[in-house]
Amino acid sequence: MGFTVAQGLMLVLLIASTMALSKANKGWQFGNWPYHGPYHPNNTQTSNKIIVGDSYHWNYGFNYTNWAIKHGPFYLNDTLVFKYDPPTPNTYPHSVYLLPNLQSFIKCDLRNAIKLGNATQGAGEGFEFVLKRPWQPHYFACGEHDGIHCKNGTMKFFVMPIYRWYR
Repeated sequence: MGFTVAQGLMLVLLIASTMALSKANKGWQFGNWPYHGPYHPNNTQTSNKIIVGDSYHWNYGFNYTNWAIKHGPFYLNDTLVFKYDPPTPNTYPHSVYLLPNLQSFIKCDLRNAIKLGNATQGAGEGFEFVLKRPWQPHYFACGEHDGIHCKNGTMKFFVMPIYRWYR
């Protein structure tokens, strides 16, 4: 019973991801995290509201994959807040889709995606999405103009919420 090519590639990807993650997080428990102190700001006893993109919000030209990596881990029942300006004649509209799987995320395939927020729902205080599926990835993308903002690789990200361990 041998490995198929796909299984071998997945094993290599898993090993490479684990090594990259461990190298990226080297020393964080000793206070070498980019934030002051030994713990990440999202490592709290209660669920948090997290504004996607921080002060930049949900806009074209910002790398949300990098943002998600820097702001992780995300926990079960944390709330993501998507804020973006409503469309005007001088701006491009944005929306938020929840993509069903990794393949759809990679290809920015919106056919089976769920629209979470249309072009106007991000105005003002934005809209909220609560992370309810532990240990399952949540893939988010902008879907306007057939997903062009997703396809350029910036307006998409994923999180995998974990259980919050109380001390």
